[in-house]
Amino acid sequence: MSGFVARPHRLPTAVRLGLRDLRGGLSGFGTFIACIALGVAAIAGVGSFARGLVEGLAREGRVILGADASFQVLHRELPEAIIRALAERGTVATMATTRAMARTAAVGDAAKSSLVEIKAVDPGLYPLVGTLETEPARGTPEALAVVDGRAGVLVEPALLARLDVKVGDDIVLGDLPVRIAGVIRSEPDRLAGGLGFGPRLLLSLDTFRQTGLIQPGSLIRWMYQLDLGSSQASDADLRRAIADIRGRYPDAGFEVRTRMNASPQLTTQIERFSQFLTLVGLTALLVGGVGVANAVASLVDRKRDDIATLKALGATGGMVFAATLTQVGLLALVGTAIGLAVGAVLPAAVVAAFGAAIPIPVATGVQPGELATAAAYGLLVALAFALWPLGRAHDVPVSALFRDTVDGERRWPRPRYLALVALTVAVLVTLSVATSFNPRLALGFMAGAAGIFVALRLVAAGIMALAARLPRSRRTSLRLAVANLHRPGALTPSVVLSLGLGLTLLAVIALVDASFRRQIEDALPDRAPSFFFVDIVNSDAPRFDAFIAEKAPGADLNRVPMLRGRFVRLGGRPVEEIRASDDIAWALRGDRGITYAESLPRNSRLVSGEWWPADYNGPPLVSFDERMGRGFGLNLGDEVTVNVLGRNITARIANFRHIQWDNLGINFIVVFSPNTFRAAPHAHLATLTYRQPASAAEEVALLQQVAAAFPAVTTVRVKDALEAVGQLATQIATGIRGASIVTLVAAILVLAGALAAGHRARVYDAVILKTLGAPRAMLIRTYAMEYALLGTVTALFGLATGCVAAWVVTTQVMNIPFAFAPLQALGIIVLAIVLTVGFGLVGTWRALGEKPAPVLRNM
Repeated sequence: MSGFVARPHRLPTAVRLGLRDLRGGLSGFGTFIACIALGVAAIAGVGSFARGLVEGLAREGRVILGADASFQVLHRELPEAIIRALAERGTVATMATTRAMARTAAVGDAAKSSLVEIKAVDPGLYPLVGTLETEPARGTPEALAVVDGRAGVLVEPALLARLDVKVGDDIVLGDLPVRIAGVIRSEPDRLAGGLGFGPRLLLSLDTFRQTGLIQPGSLIRWMYQLDLGSSQASDADLRRAIADIRGRYPDAGFEVRTRMNASPQLTTQIERFSQFLTLVGLTALLVGGVGVANAVASLVDRKRDDIATLKALGATGGMVFAATLTQVGLLALVGTAIGLAVGAVLPAAVVAAFGAAIPIPVATGVQPGELATAAAYGLLVALAFALWPLGRAHDVPVSALFRDTVDGERRWPRPRYLALVALTVAVLVTLSVATSFNPRLALGFMAGAAGIFVALRLVAAGIMALAARLPRSRRTSLRLAVANLHRPGALTPSVVLSLGLGLTLLAVIALVDASFRRQIEDALPDRAPSFFFVDIVNSDAPRFDAFIAEKAPGADLNRVPMLRGRFVRLGGRPVEEIRASDDIAWALRGDRGITYAESLPRNSRLVSGEWWPADYNGPPLVSFDERMGRGFGLNLGDEVTVNVLGRNITARIANFRHIQWDNLGINFIVVFSPNTFRAAPHAHLATLTYRQPASAAEEVALLQQVAAAFPAVTTVRVKDALEAVGQLATQIATGIRGASIVTLVAAILVLAGALAAGHRARVYDAVILKTLGAPRAMLIRTYAMEYALLGTVTALFGLATGCVAAWVVTTQVMNIPFAFAPLQALGIIVLAIVLTVGFGLVGTWRALGEKPAPVLRNM
């Protein structure tokens, strides 16, 4: 027992002093703990949920992909020799995907058509992994069988609504009537296909070959699904199998996806979106850091008598610092622990509440790595914001500690404490960059946050300086309100810092969202074409042109040849060795659209080099997008190798072009000289733009006519596509706004804490003024004016900073025009005024209720 009792005395004196001070409980530290807990919970929750999504994708990768590996090519089928080589490794199932128009069997005005996402499968093998759920429930061979001369197809419910048909009705696909045999309720490998623009239509490969949709150059992706025969086959076995096939057929031109990366684009988007939300959580934590600083400053203020007594008894400034730091550290650990507990259970809570609406499997287990990262963020932010006010108390003499309430003197901490602050901030920035999907974005965020903090402090100093120089008003309330803005111990710095960063973030989100919506809803429809036509067969191109000229004489048709290919080498370097920035690296992944042209394409401007003659017939030449060429390190005369239809084609860069991407017209990164691909099998892509706006009825009528006259042509109505993009943007914006609420809550907590920290000073003010005869109504008006002025100025600064940041994001990152949103801006200003006046008057009302006598006796 004696050993247990003696153990605390072995701790350093400063630590024991700090622990003893906490015996009285955590009263007064609610804002401190809440700010840390809120920020840590946001970061831990977002990180854990995102990691759960990624792990869920990896764990269920075999089901999502529908096989252990998928060998994919465009435009063509793989040779039988390669298919037999795959079959030596396991079961091989062939699939094909494309987009096409499905239409009803009716003719004339009664006809209806819809874009569909076609998947053609081997009924005897599909699905290799997972379960296809249909209504009525039946096996794939039975559902896709030919009955009474009509092949069966399975469709998603949305297609029934669009075409106004039901199960058992006939529809036409290409040149072939088919029968709707059932509805798809669950498709196991749906996620592997990425974003679709139409409902799924599932049919057999034999039926697909009879539709007439397979034409030279048609945009069809052929997939050969390889099942190694055992779900226990190791990743090493799979890698060896893929390496063997690639080694035997190095020029086959197929792309391989495996169960380890079943949906790489989705994984990338999850990581990017989670990083953005993590930065939002870090913003909340940084805002909470202001609350930490206020709480620590308030702690030092409350402990002045204790600190003075300790220093009078011989305690050093370092001991006082260490004792108070012990308290702060333990409080930060409490807040961090609460935040980690909430963040750890968030994935399970989200799945329990919204699991049916989440199409992606989520691993709901505890994510130690994400929790450790969140804990590090929480403790570093608490330390960074606590060191400054703690360090300032080190060198203050006992007499100054007692006088500080009156003269409000402020001193900089010792250099060693400034060095500790700088070191902590450096570690925080390093952590943010090291754990970021995009280090440049993280570094820019931290730099921007630091700049805003400095700017907010300068704004607060400017407000105080301006208030001190304003002419004295004859109205007593206004004169006192202005004086309160700059007097010693004024709330101005605390309130401006508390609200400024949170309001800036809200302004950025609101203005970026408004700019994007204006672009989608107003600007793009005015400049964008009305239709895209895909897979126009080469032999049908003249007839298609004549048909459009007859049916839409008041419109402009722009038709270009199109193939698909993937970059193999750029400037003599394999694409795998090229390290490009994220905004252009997507061009190196997978297949890209390519074309050839005799003259400079529309929406392009020659930047350097020369265009080839219309009758050029020499070695292949290529024109490259100027921005991407610069990003890939390319120069005039460099060679570019692309794989098209299984063959590697090398061309020399003849010129660079500047491309206008923001009008939704036809644009290609690379344009080849006509002699390169003119003889290759290919299809055409076209856009149709009305000179005068057409009505919805006219557009729909043309869509039906094209679908009937050219069954193999896929028609995309741009307005429908923009509506789909707008709905997706709305969902993303809703998620971002929800996350930003965390920052606003943190700002409110910090504001409340800052006002609470100044409560003692308000009590003194109120008592003195009441003793001198000031009525309660005048004091309320005075404080309301003070808080309204602070809220208005802070909101204007947050709005101005948010406008600048939103302009950078929209014009430099998203490449769209910036649009100011006056209603959102007014809402931010009103919100700031309501918060500052509301919370300020609540605290003031308590101060006004204090009796003068007890307060005056203790002064």
